[in-house]
Amino acid sequence: MSGHSKWATIKHKKGALDAKRGKIFTRLIKEISMAAKAGGGDPEKNPRLRGAVQAAKAENMPGDNIKKAILRGTGELPGVSYEEATFEGFGPGGAAVMVEVSTDNRNRTVSELRHAFSKNGGNMGAAGSVSHMFSKKGDILIAKSAAKEEDLMNLVLEHGGDDLTDDGEHWEIITEPAAYEKVLEAVRAAGIKPENAEVSMVPANYVKLTGQQAATMLRLMEALEDHDDVQHVYSNFDIDQKEMEEVAG
Repeated sequence: MSGHSKWATIKHKKGALDAKRGKIFTRLIKEISMAAKAGGGDPEKNPRLRGAVQAAKAENMPGDNIKKAILRGTGELPGVSYEEATFEGFGPGGAAVMVEVSTDNRNRTVSELRHAFSKNGGNMGAAGSVSHMFSKKGDILIAKSAAKEEDLMNLVLEHGGDDLTDDGEHWEIITEPAAYEKVLEAVRAAGIKPENAEVSMVPANYVKLTGQQAATMLRLMEALEDHDDVQHVYSNFDIDQKEMEEVAG
């Protein structure tokens, strides 16, 4: 299973999402505000904002919190001014890592991320050092028990998806960003509940990690995800499902 989808699944299994719900709300509020700042406060006219609002509702965020985050983004309410940035680096075994942040102090964030990389078997790289290995794609992860391959393949082809792959315990649907919402709506309309769905940076190839490198890579991912300024972390690591559950347990 690939790193970008496997990491989301493992977090679910560990209960990390529930344990860190306050942090998730903070991250989503930042994303809503930045989306509104970049493209306006109307979700119908701003696909990024629409996706952020949907993600917030999926986490049961109160509507008042969502509204205030939008108004802060459009400048109708006072709030902290955040800068978006992407940092690149390498983890154990040469695995590529991309970190998207929203920060009010870039120098502090860079210093703390560099420390997280070095402490966990990695190092930060220059801009462009790994970004060429990734493409922005819609990524929908579905448990095999939730749908048949043939049904999903027909759905993918009918609604403009790119590919359906066998990702171990899951089916993984890949789409172009423009087709993501249409495919996701079709999946849900078919009565299928995805385990994870997002527009993310999907790697072109993967680096297989085992043993100590696998364990260290997971520590690096957790350290980066735990940082208050980090919005998303993407990597091209690949670890066998059984070993990943053992080292993550």
